[in-house]
Amino acid sequence: MAAIKCLSASCWRILAAQRMSHFTFTTSLGANISNSQVTSKAFLHQDVTPRTCHVDRKPKFVLKTPKGTHDVDPRQMAIRQRVFNIVLNCFKRHGAEGIDTPVFELKETLIGKYGEDSKLIYDLKDQGGEQLSLRYDLTVPFARYVAMNKISHIKRYQISKVYRRDNPGRGRYREFYQCDFDIAGHYDPLLPDAECLKIMYEILSELELGGFLIKVNDRRLLYGILTTCGVPEAKLRTVCTSIDKLGKITWDKVRSEMIEEKDMRPETVDRVGEYIRLNGGLALLEHLWNDSAISQNTRAMEALNDLKLLHHYLEIFGVADKVTFDLGLARGLDYYTRVIYEAVLLEDPKEPHSLQDNDTNRRAVFGSIAAGGRYDDLVGMFDAKGRIVPCVGISIGIERILSIEKKKAEESCKSIRTTETQVLVASAQPHYLEERMKLITALWKAGIKAEMLHKKNPKLLAQLQYCEKTGIPLVAIIGEQELKDGVVKLRDVTTREEVNIPREYLVDEIQKRTS
Repeated sequence: MAAIKCLSASCWRILAAQRMSHFTFTTSLGANISNSQVTSKAFLHQDVTPRTCHVDRKPKFVLKTPKGTHDVDPRQMAIRQRVFNIVLNCFKRHGAEGIDTPVFELKETLIGKYGEDSKLIYDLKDQGGEQLSLRYDLTVPFARYVAMNKISHIKRYQISKVYRRDNPGRGRYREFYQCDFDIAGHYDPLLPDAECLKIMYEILSELELGGFLIKVNDRRLLYGILTTCGVPEAKLRTVCTSIDKLGKITWDKVRSEMIEEKDMRPETVDRVGEYIRLNGGLALLEHLWNDSAISQNTRAMEALNDLKLLHHYLEIFGVADKVTFDLGLARGLDYYTRVIYEAVLLEDPKEPHSLQDNDTNRRAVFGSIAAGGRYDDLVGMFDAKGRIVPCVGISIGIERILSIEKKKAEESCKSIRTTETQVLVASAQPHYLEERMKLITALWKAGIKAEMLHKKNPKLLAQLQYCEKTGIPLVAIIGEQELKDGVVKLRDVTTREEVNIPREYLVDEIQKRTS
């Protein structure tokens, strides 16, 4: 008999009826079958379930976030918000205005601004007649914004996500936040630069990440040194890209790259190496000032003169103790023109600076966590008339900082509040849902951050346990007696102290206790 794969509804009804008749006949003959009450409806429900010929199955795939991205849970969000608040408050304290720019730009806006890193830009498919790319950083869009709006002076901040088609290492991602502060406009030399370094110092100090060091250099000084050592002008930028890898890879590997990939002569590279491994304080600047080879280079001497003035300003700002002049700092992005800097965490924050061959990269434990510099020509690249608007800024590497903060929280085992709720509205007796709703409505209207359990008659113990679990500091309890007296019982969750507060004073009392 051929197998039946699919039957129409009418065929199923006929078959069901035949089987039902056969079943009824056999059960009437069987004396050993008793108490059997099988109805046609029950039989049909059991055996005549509609069947399909083809079953659609979801394709099997691994449920994960794309490489270089990650989800952020409530605990991590609480840590992130704390860090953002510290950064944002510092930016505002220094008079910055907030702006925002699109997450994607015209491709031509971004190309040619990042040197060899341009290969890391995400390109988007042409959907509407425009070639677009995801923004690589916030600096180039800011320069485009300044040029497009013909701005001559602005002090701005922006906290937004950027995208890099990179192979990310520890604490790095393809999608991540940058927190940028920039000053655009013509000002007296080095004053905006000193303020940017002061902001970097303030943020890293307030975050309490541990010992840190701010490495400072000047592109003109670096170019002057390279020229003195025999590097051709046409290869200055590409050699800087190799030097920028110091700290990520050893000097021997940087040397090999410069010789094998950049076609530099070994003796030239060795002369470069003697300089770029130097770092120190004001004594280093004096040492270079008296160097017979460097003193012949006008560009290098201008940079040294400016770095001396910058050091003077940093002493006044109280920042100089955290600053070292590092000749190996290059910053690989093409748009930097003068002073450049980056901050790193240290293994031993008390280790002294020395003049000769004291490689600060050996003491860095988590790479660059903040960086920036001066880029005086970038706005002019977008201005139709080539109008020059000098700019200087910093960018805080927020994702690396968050990784450090997350590790600190895990090691301390301290509970992290994921909400800002000030009070839970509760009742000790059943049937007071509407009264709880009325009270919480009044609190919300007054700007109080309040919650209540979404149950009609929750037990008081469950409500108190919820407060302890989530860190809610206060409980506003209402019941029969409280309604009669026109009060609310306010309970401190930590001390378990309870006090009756007249309803008209409840908001003030909650604000006083949670401010």
